[in-house]
Amino acid sequence: MVNRMRTYFLLGILTVIFVLIGSFFGKEGMYIAFFFALVMNWISYFFSDRIVLAMYRAKQVTQDEAPVLYRIVGELTQTASLPMPRIYIIPSATPNAFATGRDPSHSAVAVTGGILELLNEDELKGVLAHELGHIKNRDILVATVAATIAGAITMLARMLQWAAFLGGGSDERREGNIFGVVALLAFAILAPIAAMIVQMAISRGREYLADEDGAKLAGNPLYLAKALRKLAMGVKARPMNNANPATAHMFIVTPFSGRSILNLFSTHPPIEERIRRLESMAYQPR
Repeated sequence: MVNRMRTYFLLGILTVIFVLIGSFFGKEGMYIAFFFALVMNWISYFFSDRIVLAMYRAKQVTQDEAPVLYRIVGELTQTASLPMPRIYIIPSATPNAFATGRDPSHSAVAVTGGILELLNEDELKGVLAHELGHIKNRDILVATVAATIAGAITMLARMLQWAAFLGGGSDERREGNIFGVVALLAFAILAPIAAMIVQMAISRGREYLADEDGAKLAGNPLYLAKALRKLAMGVKARPMNNANPATAHMFIVTPFSGRSILNLFSTHPPIEERIRRLESMAYQPR
């Protein structure tokens, strides 16, 4: 409950930043920004899963097409008392996976072709249990809404930068001095950075929780620990650098290579720390 309240509080901060940026365009801008924040939350709630799955050209598969996947997910959902999610395969050689959906009854699990080739059955079980942990904790909806608002903040901040350069903003601000323009420009630069930091805080905390819940659900923390070690090497060898940064947090490991500058703002905690925590769970005295 504490983690969920913290997450909703951080989402509130993102919305406030969004409205503040709109306020630089006057009262009308603030109202419009608030309206768009509500619209984006509504769209994220009902259509985020379809948008993300279409973005990665994910294909829904039947039990006959992917019997191993269906068997593993079926066993895990029974153990976790969850509805059976829809299952998708992404045509990508990068080994990765993610879950999406607004609640457990409207959820989906997507895996890449690369992960099916790389992992053995136990390791795949660990990964799928992690994704079901996200579904059970309703992490995907919150993370998707955060990503949507953070992306919109960045877009508005760029508009604000142009307004500062061109002397835009509300009538009151246009009558201000050079210090007002500098403050406007500084806010336009710092706002998307703040949004990104908040998004990272939401995502990183939820990854640790999904690792823990997934390890318990799979029955052995080492399944996921071994999978993460393989996935880190697999992504480094075959990165998905054409992935959308706004959705990178949804994957079990960051889809970008270690050389990408995007890793400086990674929404995932360090793989080494995740593995260390899982191994400590495995070797704890019972």
